Amino acid sequence: MSTTSRNLEACPYTSVFYSYLGIACGLAFSCLGSAYGTAKSGKGVVASGVMKPSAAMKNTLPVIMAGILGIYGLINAIVTNTSLSSLGTEVPLFRSFAHLAAGLCTGLSALAAGIAIGVTGNAGVRAVARKPKLFVVMLLTLVFGEALALYGLIIALILNFSGSNGGNICVQQ
Repeated sequence: MSTTSRNLEACPYTSVFYSYLGIACGLAFSCLGSAYGTAKSGKGVVASGVMKPSAAMKNTLPVIMAGILGIYGLINAIVTNTSLSSLGTEVPLFRSFAHLAAGLCTGLSALAAGIAIGVTGNAGVRAVARKPKLFVVMLLTLVFGEALALYGLIIALILNFSGSNGGNICVQQ
């Protein structure tokens, strides 16, 4: 009769904590970057709307792009949670640290993108109100800022889908 027990070195009971910490960090930092970018560029939209009210709707582009950053954290949270539900109660430590790294990667890159979009959007919409030809320059700069968050999300997805598929390392015989 063979008995199986849990391999506590590879799969401690607390390992799932790191996965959920990755979800929380990814969502919190992404939303923080989104909020900063929205507030900072929104301030510029309001100020430029006073100078040129006809361009106010066109100048909301930085606010919209900053709002998308929070969705990246949500995507990472859903993918990580789906990965956790497929693992059950036995989450390998390697996998949980990969989830933590994915959350930090998504969150911190979205935070950096939010700062970039906020600063660029604030200055950009004020400049576009004075010289409309600068809209394309502002748009390109915003796209490169948004790309920072996309890089983090892509790496997070790679980390979420990495791991060993060669059997259950949590069970020792």
